[in-house]
Amino acid sequence: MSHRNARLTVHGRRLIIERVAAGAPVAHVAKAMGISRQCAHKWIRRHATEGDAGLFDRSSRPRRTPTRTSLDVEAVVLAARVEHRAGPDALAPITGVPARTITRILRRHEIPRLAECDPLTGQVIRASKTTAVRYERDQPGELVHVDVKKIGRIPDGGGWRAHGRQMGSTGAKKRARIGYDYVHSMVDDHSRLAYSEILPDERAGTTVGFFTRAFDYFARHGIARVDTVMTDNAWNYTHSRALAALLAETETRHITIRPHCPWQNGKVERFNRTLQTEWAYRQVFTTNRERSDALAPWLEHYNHHRHHTAINGTPITRCHQPAG
Repeated sequence: MSHRNARLTVHGRRLIIERVAAGAPVAHVAKAMGISRQCAHKWIRRHATEGDAGLFDRSSRPRRTPTRTSLDVEAVVLAARVEHRAGPDALAPITGVPARTITRILRRHEIPRLAECDPLTGQVIRASKTTAVRYERDQPGELVHVDVKKIGRIPDGGGWRAHGRQMGSTGAKKRARIGYDYVHSMVDDHSRLAYSEILPDERAGTTVGFFTRAFDYFARHGIARVDTVMTDNAWNYTHSRALAALLAETETRHITIRPHCPWQNGKVERFNRTLQTEWAYRQVFTTNRERSDALAPWLEHYNHHRHHTAINGTPITRCHQPAG
């Protein structure tokens, strides 16, 4: 592929062919184009054998690699990996193949790393964070993501962000138990409409109350019905009878992510990050009440005015607005 300072592009190479075909000497054409005669002759030969297709950039990968490790040796390495479940450094003296070559063989055959495998069975036990297909539901309310973000409360007068790290230098301040705020959030998969509340805990009763108010908020903004709720496997989501009753009453399906795979609940996880950077830690607050009072205005800005790159607009524009 041509770099930005390359002497020739496809058009420049075609110009060489046209000028030489018109009778100009190759040496003169090369000098005018600022390249060597050898380079000009190379493109002339390629055009003669391949036509216009020969003037385009092509991979620098060699057409053949005679020194590549043979398939028989690769099979020995792969069998040793299965038998010994060891890394390249340990397999090198066993197979007689250099460790770096073993690494290339394992990557070439997409063998998972030992850290992703069960040390006893060799089976993959750690899920991949790679998502092959980016999904998005077609309509608002088809799927909502729910999660809780725990953030430390701010002491009266401000914390270390206001006064520096020396705030925690004394023993009394280190032993102070300020506690946490629990920010419960629900995000619609299609529109990214978000609703958040700061609550004192994440118990089952608190969670049910949040769900009720979140559903009402969504209804007021055009999402009359929520078909499916996605959460992690926290106790307040999976063992709450009151929450199960609420979801049954509203005919809402409840699904959970795979354990230890928070990226599957990625839309609300990403919202949590935005929540921190643009609300909780965007400015210095001197009291916890001051930060709490700033949440509702920020949420209004997020839903109605803040441009969301993934949807190329604001969340409210993707909701079905209620009549009137």
